[in-house]
Amino acid sequence: MNKIAITCGDPAGVGPELITKLRGVMEDDFAHIIYIPRDVLKSAEDLTGAAVGAKEVDSPSEAKSPGVFLIDIGYQRGWEKPSLASGRVALSSLARALADCLTGEIDGILTMPISKYWSKKAGFNFPGQTEYLANATRTDEFIMMMYSRKIRVVPLSTHLPLRDAINLVSKKRIIKRVMVVWREYKRFFKAEPTIGVLGLNPHAGEMGEFGREEIDEIAPAVEDLSNQGIKVKGPLSPDSAFVDPGTCDVFLAMYHDQGLIPFKIYAFREGVNTTLGLPFPRTSPDHGTAYDIAWMGKADPASSVNALELLKYMVKNLKE
Repeated sequence: MNKIAITCGDPAGVGPELITKLRGVMEDDFAHIIYIPRDVLKSAEDLTGAAVGAKEVDSPSEAKSPGVFLIDIGYQRGWEKPSLASGRVALSSLARALADCLTGEIDGILTMPISKYWSKKAGFNFPGQTEYLANATRTDEFIMMMYSRKIRVVPLSTHLPLRDAINLVSKKRIIKRVMVVWREYKRFFKAEPTIGVLGLNPHAGEMGEFGREEIDEIAPAVEDLSNQGIKVKGPLSPDSAFVDPGTCDVFLAMYHDQGLIPFKIYAFREGVNTTLGLPFPRTSPDHGTAYDIAWMGKADPASSVNALELLKYMVKNLKE
């Protein structure tokens, strides 16, 4: 039976509320195991009026049938507000879910948002959950793919100043990135993707008039990849590549905002963050802790619903 983990994220954020709003998409042949303090889940159920009906277990091995299960990760006084306590809960949930995944008891992880600030205060020495998972699984090549039914985007670099991101536009890095996308897309989606590689400069450099990155780095990478049998297009002009996002299965953007701006225009509510390269599927809603609306019953579950459905789709494909 397929078993997936759902972490609570920072309990002072919207994660617990969103978990209760996932109940309607847990009626299938999966065991959904929620890693959350018992009292946090109860408070979230009281807030939304949506009883998850989770059966408490000590380990995933006790989940022997489809349904919803709870692993109580313990009480932390003061979790209700963004704090050291809420950071500790977030890390405990993530660490326990990962441990069970590493032993083979869990097939994939849906991670709710954590606070980088409070997690760091609690001893988390990683830029984010992705880097933590990659380090624990000794994964060197991993990438973030923003996923929706309309559009899929992979940035060549993520949270860097633009000056630094431009310096990372190289033939070698593009080839490595595309190779990971090609391999992992076939692994999780059972299809050979067409990958669109964007240019860096206006009009993809206009034959060198607006910059030489396309000539010196991007076009040679596309040529090498094409010669290896990979379905790749580019360099594509960044100002028109997304007019019809259906022309490519995945777009490789040269820097964060080049890809994330069109992605959020097309898929602001339903977008999902998934990590490619890990030994197991991992998805996450495309938003943060949203402290400003947390515990008000206002959190939109669309991204979390899609993240859960995508995770289950990837798990099933991986096992075929």
